[in-house]
Amino acid sequence: MNPRKVTIVIDADKCIGCGECTRVCPSDTISIVDGKAAVTGNRSLSCGHCAAVCPSQAISVGALDPSMTRFASFTLPPKWMPYATGNPADLASLMASRRSCRNFKDTPVPADVLEDLIKFGTMAPSGTNSQDWTFTVLSSRESVLRFGQRLNDFFKKLNKKAANPILRKGLAAIGQKALENYYKEYYDSVSQAMAEMETMGRDRLFHGAAACILVGSGKAAACPKEDAMLATANMLLAAHTLGLGTCLVGFAVAAMKADASIGRGLDIPPDEKIHAVIALGYPDEHYTHITGRKKPIIRFC
Repeated sequence: MNPRKVTIVIDADKCIGCGECTRVCPSDTISIVDGKAAVTGNRSLSCGHCAAVCPSQAISVGALDPSMTRFASFTLPPKWMPYATGNPADLASLMASRRSCRNFKDTPVPADVLEDLIKFGTMAPSGTNSQDWTFTVLSSRESVLRFGQRLNDFFKKLNKKAANPILRKGLAAIGQKALENYYKEYYDSVSQAMAEMETMGRDRLFHGAAACILVGSGKAAACPKEDAMLATANMLLAAHTLGLGTCLVGFAVAAMKADASIGRGLDIPPDEKIHAVIALGYPDEHYTHITGRKKPIIRFC
């Protein structure tokens, strides 16, 4: 499929010739011809700017699926929210209140709530509006545990290699320091986590999460990792409003990057990359206050 295929349709009878669609189109796909908007370009980002700005609703974009703005958990008003009409205090409160959750209830997360969460993710911006996200959903605790076992097997093998000083120092001597760095930073904590899982049944990887969503990218993504992380950020915030706790599992991403068989076990195509793994479920923890953040480096140039 051509990701830049033009799927814009303009109803000439409804068009009032205001030209707003031509002003916001990033690809110069539309022009005013004989006083009416007309498709004159041969490529489109399918961003929907033209349809969103049209005052007479004369434009539709076939590539866009209207069901992606229909939610099971609530009704989304169709009107665009103008600039400066939202409440920044409410937004900041949401951002400051979302915390990584490491204590989950056993309650399953309904499929329609998981689908709503993904729809929030697809509202994020993406490079050249490729919107080439992928979402692999582990919708039950059992499927999360099976995924966790694959990851556990990977880290067992990795720790066995890292425990060999001749191997890791030999690789470091020729400039390959990844194993040596892993040994210094993570070997002990990973060993402890695996031991607790095997002897106590304590889930140190997903923390008892009832579900998991893997956010990836396809071949058409212009900025695959950035796109996936922007979608992930949307989902983390949205999850809080839906009553869900979330936690990013970076160890899972690292393992899948190093061992392609883990993705194959989830029927993920080899040309698809996973950039974020979100453990989620109904939280079994409650906070009373927001806290500050570390002060960043800020430059005005």
